[in-house]
Amino acid sequence: MFLKQYYLGCLAHASYLIADSASATAIVVDPQRDIQQYLADAEQLGVHIRHVFLTHFHADFIAGHLELRDRCGADIRLGAQAHADYPFIPMKDGDTLDLPGLRLHILETPGHTIESISILVYDLQKDPDTPYAVLTGDTLFIGDVGRPDLRASLGWTAQALSSHLYDSLHNKLMLLPEHTLVYPAHGAGSLCGKQLSSDTVSTLGEQLRLNYALQPMTREQFTELVTADQPDAPAYFTFDAILNTRERATLDQVLLKVLQPIPLDQVLELRNTAAHILDVRDAAEYAKGHLTGTINIALNGQYATWAGTLLNPANPIVIIAEPGREEEAALRLGRIGFDHVKGYLQNGMGALADRPDLIRTTEKVSAATLAEELASNHPPLVVDIRTPAEWTAKHLNGSINLPLAHLPELIAELPRTRRIAVHCAGGYRSSIAVSILNQNGITNLIELAGGIAAWEAASLPLIST
Repeated sequence: MFLKQYYLGCLAHASYLIADSASATAIVVDPQRDIQQYLADAEQLGVHIRHVFLTHFHADFIAGHLELRDRCGADIRLGAQAHADYPFIPMKDGDTLDLPGLRLHILETPGHTIESISILVYDLQKDPDTPYAVLTGDTLFIGDVGRPDLRASLGWTAQALSSHLYDSLHNKLMLLPEHTLVYPAHGAGSLCGKQLSSDTVSTLGEQLRLNYALQPMTREQFTELVTADQPDAPAYFTFDAILNTRERATLDQVLLKVLQPIPLDQVLELRNTAAHILDVRDAAEYAKGHLTGTINIALNGQYATWAGTLLNPANPIVIIAEPGREEEAALRLGRIGFDHVKGYLQNGMGALADRPDLIRTTEKVSAATLAEELASNHPPLVVDIRTPAEWTAKHLNGSINLPLAHLPELIAELPRTRRIAVHCAGGYRSSIAVSILNQNGITNLIELAGGIAAWEAASLPLIST
C-alpha cells in the first residue's frame, strides 16, 4: 500500500492518493481541480486511477472528480446522503472497497455537511484488522473540527449539524485506536474551521488529548463551542458547494477558452460594463502604477480566497498580470470555479505605455510619516481593514475597523472630504482595499507601507480593546 498527501498551501487544502501495487489500482480522495500531479505519480507508480472519493461537497474549492473521471475513467464515490447531477456510487456506513493490499472502509460522519464521510485505510499486509489511517475530510481537523454553519442557505441549521457532528465524533471517530493516523482535508488558514493546526497529520490519541472540541462535554456545550466565533464564510462558499454537485466543464476545457489576449481598447470597454478587471501583480508594483478602475488581488497571497470573497462569479473577468503569469492567474481562479475569465490584457501594463491618462498610482507612506500626519492639525482617518479579532487585539488609537470582506458594503460610512489612511497587517489586504475604495470614487488615500507590522517595528504606540 502507498499513501501520499498533497498540500495546496494557498487554499490550505490536503488531498490524497492511495495505491495498491498488486492490482495496479489508485484511489484519489478530495482532489484539487488541476489533476496533473496525481496523474504523474500514478504513472510513476505503475498504477491506474480507478476511483475518486469526495468526503463531502467542498465549499472552498472545486474538486477534480470530473477531471479524473474524464481523463482516467475513474468512478466517483460519494457519501450515501449526497445528491449530484452526475452518476456516482453512493457509499454508506460500513461499505468497503477491497483490493489485494488495502481496504477502504466508509464511516458516515455528518456534521460539517450532511453527506460527509470519513475513510478508514487498512494496510492488509501489515495489519488487516486495525486501521492504519483515517481520512476525515472536514469532520475532524488537526486541532479543530469542521464548522457546522456553512449549509444554512441549503436548509441545514448550525445546531442540527452540530448535533450530527457530536455523534460522528463521539460514536465513531473517537472510538478508533489511538495510534490511527488522522489525515484531514484542510490545515491552518482554511475558513472551514476556526483554529486549525499548521500540522497536516496527527494521531487520534494526540487529538483526544489536545483538540479542544474532543474534550469531555455535553452535546449542548459542544454545540455552543463549535458555533461560536467562526470566521466569516466567503460569499463563494455556497456557490462552490453547489457547483461540486453539478456536471460542468473540466478545467482543461475552461483554460482553452480563457487564455486569450485582449487589446487595451476592448479591456476598457469591458471595464465600463460589469466586468472585473483583476490586476494580480504584487501590491508594490500595483502601487507604482495601474489601470484605473481595477482591483488588485495579488498572486503572492490568498489570491483565490480573496477573489472568491470580493468578486461576483457571474461577472466576466479580465486579468492583468506580469507576462507569463496569466495562466497561473486563470488556473487558480478555476480552482474555485470562477471560470468566466474573458482573457488577459495583451502585453500587460506595457499596453499602457502611451496612455498615462489611464494610470493611477497609490501613495504609500512609512509608519513615521503616518505618525507625523496623525499628530498634525488635520489628521487622516485611519481605516484598519483587518478582521475584528485582529483589531481588538491591537490597533492604532483612533482607527476604525472596516473588515476587508465587508468593505464594499461599508464604504458609505467613510467621509468623502477627509484624507484616509488604510492599513492591514503587512500590506497585502490594504492594497486590495485601496483598489476597492478607488473604484468607488474615494481617492484621497494613503496606504501604510508594511501595515501594522511596520508600525510596531517603529516602536509606535498601539492599543487593545
